[in-house]
Amino acid sequence: MTARHRPPSERGQLDLFRALPGDFAPRDAQDLMAYPFFSLSKSHRVAPIDFCAGTVSIRVEAVPDHGMATIWDADILIWAASQIVEARDAGLRTSRLLVATPYEILRFIGRGTSIRNYQRLKAALDRLQSTTVATTIRQPTEGRRHRFSWINEWKERTDRQGRSDGIEMIVPDWFYQAVLNDALVLTIDRAYFDLTGGLERWLYRIVRKHGGRQRRGWRFDFRHLHQKSGSLSPFKRFAFELRDIIRRQPLPGYTLFAEIEVGGRMLLAFEPSAACGQAVETVVPSGTRSGVLSGTGLSCHQEPKQGLTPSPIEQNRALNLDSNIESNLEERARDVENLIRGAAKSLSSTAKTGTVGSQRDHKPGTSFRKDGFTAADTGKTSRLSLDDQAGEP
Repeated sequence: MTARHRPPSERGQLDLFRALPGDFAPRDAQDLMAYPFFSLSKSHRVAPIDFCAGTVSIRVEAVPDHGMATIWDADILIWAASQIVEARDAGLRTSRLLVATPYEILRFIGRGTSIRNYQRLKAALDRLQSTTVATTIRQPTEGRRHRFSWINEWKERTDRQGRSDGIEMIVPDWFYQAVLNDALVLTIDRAYFDLTGGLERWLYRIVRKHGGRQRRGWRFDFRHLHQKSGSLSPFKRFAFELRDIIRRQPLPGYTLFAEIEVGGRMLLAFEPSAACGQAVETVVPSGTRSGVLSGTGLSCHQEPKQGLTPSPIEQNRALNLDSNIESNLEERARDVENLIRGAAKSLSSTAKTGTVGSQRDHKPGTSFRKDGFTAADTGKTSRLSLDDQAGEP
């Protein structure tokens, strides 16, 4: 009886790459920054993510045992990308098979090194391995999907005494090829790891991804952001949390603004934050009711005006033709729909009243009010009072 020949394992075909020491710049893959690949909540999620925009199609699935990989779990992939890029730039040979101690990984991503953190790291690796992704991104044939898990496999190494000696993991080829391509990797601010909310983490990655492409900033429709996030929250809740992030300004390196167009569409805009002089203490005693974070767009020694977005720009920003095409198309389609709807409503109102008075009351250039905001009917962006919009988004 002939013995069965087992196919060689993937692990046996890969060279082992040992993690480099040191605190070098964290890097992130642009594809992971731009699209909804992860759960934005720490709660157990099994509901899949389905996203389609143009030729891009993404489906993310989870198993009940572990749930979907979260945006905090993605910190491990940031660590892996940083290791691969750093080694490549140093002229070292890289591999999809990485080995490192839990301590090295946890320290790089800004976590504690207690036993509980080690256990959370292992749970994160389980979620990354069990979460499956099917996407058309970077596929040579249109409509073809590449299917993979964020980690093909992982195992814990032990020494002769049975003590933990490191963790081995194999990242998928789809991720590995993206990291090796300079055009598909961006350096991120280390303060990203200090962001505690899932939505603000996701928003930072979106902003960082598009930030380098727009000279006068960038903007997105609130509803398009909701679709792009893959969040399970209803739109009203999502918009409320988005406005709260704009109020708090937690994103390192960027200032966020809320804008409203004449048709009532809510927009999120951002600009790179201006440097605020020399490095100062984290909390500045400015005499405000609560501490003001240093490095804000305003003076470090002044209390910002409440409810106003700090921007000298009075007109709507130009369309994001370079990096936001799908959002622009949706915006223009909604503009046409709103124009038709508004014209039909105006004609209907005129036919019912049959008076000239209603026409005389509607003067060009007059302002309208929506949820406590006033905007001139001239295409200009209104300055939004964030404290006044606790109701409708």
